Amino acid sequence: MTQTGTAPIHETDTAESLATPWNVIVHNDPINLMSYVTMVFQRVFGFARTKAEQHMMEVHQKGRSIVWTGEREQAEHYVHQLHGYQLTATMEKVEV
Repeated sequence: MTQTGTAPIHETDTAESLATPWNVIVHNDPINLMSYVTMVFQRVFGFARTKAEQHMMEVHQKGRSIVWTGEREQAEHYVHQLHGYQLTATMEKVEV
């Protein structure tokens, strides 16, 4: 029921908004060594050395790499972990 003169309140589709995937992006910086970035990717994401090196090279050559895609809460956790290793990391909603 709504009061006179007010717009009705609509429930949002929470499940759909929570299911929207998010990208975790690591950006290039002039401080961290390539070997260090590779080690961080192995520790945080459990990547094999070759996969970690591929992402590190993408960061180095292209300025950024999408290292993970998934639910927002986990993306926030990964960004926080990467910041703990002094890497520049952000997250962005995947365009659908």
